[in-house]
Amino acid sequence: MTFDIEMIKKVYAGFPERIKAARKLMERPLTLAEKILNAHLWDGSPTQVYQRGIDYVDFAPDRVAMQDATAQMALLQFMQAGKMKVGVPSTVHCDHLIQAKIEATTDLQNAINQNNEVYNFLESVSDKYGIGFWKPGAGIIHQVVLENYAFPGGMMIGTDSHTGLGMVAIGVGGADAVDVMAGLPWELKFPKLIGVKLTGKLSGWLSAKDVILKVAGILTTKGGTGAIVEYFGDGAIGLSCTGKGTICNMGAEIGATTSLFGYDDSMGRYLRATGREDVASAADGIASHLTGDPEVYADPKKYFDQVIELDLGSMEPHLNGPFTPDLATPVSKMKEAAAKNGWPTSIEYALIGSCTNSSYEDISRAASIARQANDLGIESKGQLTITPGSELVRYTIERDGFIGTFIELGANVFANACGPCIGQWDRAGADKKEKNSIVHSFNRNFSKRADGNPNTHAFVGSPELVTAIAIAGDLTFNPLTDPLYTKSGKRVMLEEPVGEELPSKGFDVEDAGYLEPAEDGSGIVVNVAEESERLQLLTPFSAWDGGNLLGAKLLIKAEGKCTTDHISMAGPWLRFRGHLDNISNNTLTGALNSFGGATNKVKNQLDGTFGEVPAVARAYKAAGVASVVIGDSNYGEGSSREHAAMQPRHLGVHAVIVNSFARIHETNLKKQGMLGLTFMNENDYNLIQEDDTFNFVDLEAFAPGKPLTIEVVHADGSVDVVMTKHTYNEQQISWYRAGSALNMIKEENAK
Repeated sequence: MTFDIEMIKKVYAGFPERIKAARKLMERPLTLAEKILNAHLWDGSPTQVYQRGIDYVDFAPDRVAMQDATAQMALLQFMQAGKMKVGVPSTVHCDHLIQAKIEATTDLQNAINQNNEVYNFLESVSDKYGIGFWKPGAGIIHQVVLENYAFPGGMMIGTDSHTGLGMVAIGVGGADAVDVMAGLPWELKFPKLIGVKLTGKLSGWLSAKDVILKVAGILTTKGGTGAIVEYFGDGAIGLSCTGKGTICNMGAEIGATTSLFGYDDSMGRYLRATGREDVASAADGIASHLTGDPEVYADPKKYFDQVIELDLGSMEPHLNGPFTPDLATPVSKMKEAAAKNGWPTSIEYALIGSCTNSSYEDISRAASIARQANDLGIESKGQLTITPGSELVRYTIERDGFIGTFIELGANVFANACGPCIGQWDRAGADKKEKNSIVHSFNRNFSKRADGNPNTHAFVGSPELVTAIAIAGDLTFNPLTDPLYTKSGKRVMLEEPVGEELPSKGFDVEDAGYLEPAEDGSGIVVNVAEESERLQLLTPFSAWDGGNLLGAKLLIKAEGKCTTDHISMAGPWLRFRGHLDNISNNTLTGALNSFGGATNKVKNQLDGTFGEVPAVARAYKAAGVASVVIGDSNYGEGSSREHAAMQPRHLGVHAVIVNSFARIHETNLKKQGMLGLTFMNENDYNLIQEDDTFNFVDLEAFAPGKPLTIEVVHADGSVDVVMTKHTYNEQQISWYRAGSALNMIKEENAK
């Protein structure tokens, strides 16, 4: 079944003319990213050349995808927009609220029992507004999108860090999704372009995962911020479609706006294998437009802002971590690195799954390692868990015997959901907070991310490497050089993993988990109980009074890495994602306070006591006092969750001032009517003291490109004048004036 084929054909019909116009304007060949962006301009064919990293541009995405944790707030906002139906094809995917604990069937049923109120809400809203609904157990949003909706050359946004099949697929906050679903243009600063040239061929223990692990080590978690990463070269063409998906999916961990591969035979094969022959045929018809121009790839330094070259044949498998996805260590160096850093080397748990790194190819290669262990009589020392990416994949790998192979090894199969990747793992003993190491094939490995234990050292690797390390039970195990021992004591070596790019018998499934929305949803009533702990209808944020902001108090000065996990934790807090007041009780509880070095303990300047961050924020708000958050570099990296912006806003935080922002979080702050500012002099971060008061003395003149002056008044009466810069344009300042972007949408629809 192909979804929205007429929409796809319409997009393709406009490609040649728009790309021709862009090429004429620029007077040069185009990258693939430039082609797709110019083919999706809100105003139609391009009429000007946009400056990368400078110009804000309005786009017309083809579709929107939302997962259940972020969809709650996105749809609560959309319900206020005054629309009868979504303006573009949109879907909701129930993948975040399923906790991994026992095994797939039990865990799924427990999730349905515990989250029934939320699932019913999401299903009814989807039915009412024409949104496709994927039931709990259908699979992870990224994998389901890849299997059903992604198409080469398209543009989509998702309330999660996203990936697509040759698409510009971008993670956004819910307010951005509301714009697009309401039929409005979507604004993005025209991205910079990073080119990654891949040569050679993967072989042996190397996988596509190792490519992005290596790139993350080069670019770091902020090296791709504000940029699209475009992969090309013979090495890129040689990768499978799902391998490309794995690379693009983890591109969010380097801060990339999105990541791209040009359309090629592997994508055509995947489209046909997943029942989308008509999309493949349509793409074949404009294939030259669905990849970068040959001249670009022949001389990439001329067309990209930065170029990285990787020889796949000279690479080796990597493990990235702990506590950050960009600390890249080749497996041959892990023994040395672990000893130097004091990382625990015993592996109790190893986890396969997450996002697109649970494809048929991934599972088949991991299963080939498990099969060897079974056949040789090797007992796995670590506990292996499998999280299939979708019901389509799960059903097919069960049919082909892979699940049976894993179970024979002693592995546990969890539900088709995010599970441990997002903290939805009820790991026995995690509450003891013992120092330990785990390995997994997920994307993120921040502190507390998987099991809530700050002392769990999580390392990211390919599914096949994770399987091998699970069997060895040792973080430092290198399957290329190290032996294993059978139950009888025989010394053996694991052979290289083997697998199938696509199932030779084809994909199969009984119930993929999709529910079509009603043709006419006008009669459907969406109920939210006033006493609900899980859902809460939104009250609009207050508009700006137009004056200067004086007397604001410091809430917290966050030190070091402060991700959206630190600002709004997932795990058990996911149950409150539809209730803004309740989830606000986790606001910034994971951030490290620069004063005292503790988490969730800050000074209340009203009475001199110390309390939890949300409690102190509520005290300021109750007293009518604005508060300010100070942060370091790349503040707000990680997932796209807009709660990390909405919660501080709800608690009375008026401004977040940092050395630099992650892209999505900065946008989310703007959408929610917050001031997101950066220090003009990064050393001014060090001037901020625990008892500081902030006066924004020229906010009345808030304008694009104009710095804002802040008087920082210290407890002793001395004052430091700090200059801050911002990236607000006229439209974004109008969001601030209105109190939020949603307030503006409501005003316009009321006219």
